[in-house]
Amino acid sequence: MALAGVAFAQEPQPGQSEPSPQGPRTTTLQPEAPPGKAGPGTSQEGHERILGVIPAFEVTNRQHPSSLTPRQKFRLFARQSFDPFQWLAAGAQAGAGQAHNSLPGYGQGAAGYGKRYGAAVADVTDREFMSNFLFPVLLKQDPRYFRRGRGTIQHRFLYSLEQEFWGKTDQGTRQFNYSKVLGAFVAKGVSNAYYPPGDRGLGLTMRRSGISLLSGMGTGLAAEFWPDINCKLFHRCHNI
Repeated sequence: MALAGVAFAQEPQPGQSEPSPQGPRTTTLQPEAPPGKAGPGTSQEGHERILGVIPAFEVTNRQHPSSLTPRQKFRLFARQSFDPFQWLAAGAQAGAGQAHNSLPGYGQGAAGYGKRYGAAVADVTDREFMSNFLFPVLLKQDPRYFRRGRGTIQHRFLYSLEQEFWGKTDQGTRQFNYSKVLGAFVAKGVSNAYYPPGDRGLGLTMRRSGISLLSGMGTGLAAEFWPDINCKLFHRCHNI
């Protein structure tokens, strides 16, 4: 899957030659920045990392950007899923699970840790694939978080929570965020295929899906307010 994401993401860099009174010259045209990655001299797509490490490639400061193609949605899924931070976070999660003996069917020791680590990586990949690629393509919805960046704190707080359930279509209209909600439930349903038998079932799947949605709401809050915190505390301000 990772190799497929790398191959899928490769694109040529366009250029254009222009005649000049002083002789021929070459002017390089800057391509439109991919989702979550601002072009040179711009900050339209927002901050790529929260706290400098947590990937937030799906965040954009533009309220009315061009819609994403299926290829761009795949690139968004791949960048978010296979970022090195995700592998490190999965390792920490597996270590905590080992210490608390969560998912006890995996056992202890190196084998148990390896199974927990694999499950943590699979959980991230499943969620990102469903929420940022599969359902957004099938349902023609935009998987990005549209940062408001202005207004009262209360309004922005509620706005950020709302986006987990009320997003945008590819046409820019507002709609129930089926991609995020279905993505959370389907991804946790898939996890029943690799979780230990004692940690499967409808009730556990529903609870984990709810936790996944709460996690998404927390990520939205961080995406909304991190640039403000970064500016006030670390004086790294961007003109957005």
